[in-house]
Formats: sequence, structure tokens, C-alpha cells
Amino acid sequence: MLNLYYAKGTAALAPHIILEEIGKEYEAIFVDFTKAEQTSPEFLKLNPKGRVPALITQNGILTETPTILTYLSNTNPELSLAPTDPFEFAIAQSFNDYVNSTIHVMHAHGKRGSRWADDTAAHESMKAKLTENMAECARMIETHYLTGPYVLGDKFSICDPYLYLVTRWLSDDGVTVDAYPNILQHRDLMNKRTSVAKVIKLHD
Repeated sequence: MLNLYYAKGTAALAPHIILEEIGKEYEAIFVDFTKAEQTSPEFLKLNPKGRVPALITQNGILTETPTILTYLSNTNPELSLAPTDPFEFAIAQSFNDYVNSTIHVMHAHGKRGSRWADDTAAHESMKAKLTENMAECARMIETHYLTGPYVLGDKFSICDPYLYLVTRWLSDDGVTVDAYPNILQHRDLMNKRTSVAKVIKLHD
């Protein structure tokens, strides 16, 4: 059985949704960031990075959201959660890597500026730039990545829970999601999925 370590407001939401989509037995284990449980010796033995998600498999521990999403799709090929064509799979990875390496970093600038600078004035400067930067990410998704109604077209994939997470971040970071009709449509579509309805209450 798989064990997923998660925390509220984190990228763990995306693999959590996919685990529900798969429909096999798993356990979701809450890590309380308000109590700094992510830095406890017990958790650091699992993930020395002190972050979530962390997925415990029979072969070992996986971290990083795109990696976990890919693993879940590869170990459940009958569900077609990712393209099998090499180029189309690379397109999917391109989107997930963009979220991981660009959008997630920009989002963190608004909340965890201390990762990049010790100067509190620099932290405030990062926060001041947050909405503008995240809005630019939204424009990139709206006009380039989201082919609709799902990220890769007509079929749900491992990219869609990641975009759903980003949509929540956009709202938190001051971006008006209603200004991006494709993203808004995607959010509404995701909200209708049973998997989302089941896990979202654990992440709010």
C-alpha cells in the first residue's frame, strides 16, 4: 500500500487527487506545518528536504511532485493518466516542470522569501512583485499550455491536478482567476470530479 505524506496548501494536493483517481488502497498522512512536524527527526528520516509530498512505496520513498505524478501514471498504465507517445509525454512533462520550477518558486517568493534573502526589505520586494509574476504565469497557461478543456485536450491527465493546485495559488496571490476563462473553466471542471471533492476538504 502507498502512503502519501501531505500538508495543507502544498503541492501534495496534486498526487493526492491522482491517488483517488486510481482508486486503490492508500493512506494519507497529515504533516502539520504549524507544529513544524516537517522538521521533526521522524519526518526528516523519510524526506531530508523537510517538505511534502513524500510517497512511500514498496521500493522506497519518492519526493517532488512531478516525479510522484509520473510514477503513479507509470504504475497504473491502464488508466492512461499520461500520454504514451514520447513527444506527447514530453509536452505533459513540460507543463508539470513549468509548474514545479517556475510557478511554485514564484508562489514561494510571496510566503517564504527567507529562502532567498535575509534582508526583510527584500522579502517585501518579493511580495510586492508576487501578483504581477503569478498573473504572467496565468497568461502563459491560458494562452500556451491549456489546450482545453483539460491541460492536454479532451482527456484528464496527471497535469490537471497540478493546474488545479495552481489555480488555488493564483487566487491566494491576488490574481483574478475570472480574467482567464480557460483556467476558470478548468477549475470548474475539476471541482465536479469525485476525487477532488473527496480530498479537497483535507487541504483547506
